[in-house]
Amino acid sequence: MKRIAKALLNYFVKGLLIVVPLGVAIFLIYWAVSRIDNALNLSTALWTDNKGRPIYIPGLGIVNVVLIILIAGVLVTNVITEPIKAWFNRWLDRLPLFKFLYSSVKDLTEAFVGEEKKFNEPVLVDVNEFGLKKIGFLVKRDLSKIGLPGDVAVYFPYSYSFAGQVVIISADKVHPLDVSAADAMKFMISGGVSGLD
Repeated sequence: MKRIAKALLNYFVKGLLIVVPLGVAIFLIYWAVSRIDNALNLSTALWTDNKGRPIYIPGLGIVNVVLIILIAGVLVTNVITEPIKAWFNRWLDRLPLFKFLYSSVKDLTEAFVGEEKKFNEPVLVDVNEFGLKKIGFLVKRDLSKIGLPGDVAVYFPYSYSFAGQVVIISADKVHPLDVSAADAMKFMISGGVSGLD
């Protein structure tokens, strides 16, 4: 009887290790997609049935987001010129709070998916004389503009989070890592349990 209970517990734990991450990932994707779809779905405002009740078309909000992103990409690539960009930047300067939010989100987005990805150079940093080391991403090689020649800026992501911390440290304590940026990020975000297999 003990052997059967142990085998069942073992099967349960192994099933748990598969079902929980899969379920959480599916739930988070479903939650994000449904929130975006509900927020940007205009079908109830545009269409009604023959009794005057609004018609909800599932997925129309997501289609709206994809179309907006594609149209914005086409416009920025082919239509928007430097004078328009300069005008937009002058307009942003008049709204400091909006400018702060816009530029922060823009920089973060560009760091992951822009043409010049920022988190593409994983490094190992000697933290103290006792041998403590941390993995991060080199984000600035030259800090002489702020009076710190010989120092670099390293970003350390937090585990299980999109947040992180930027640290200024002497360049001689920073060593390049021979792993891909994606593997290093996965290793840090997962708390060290995956990414370097």
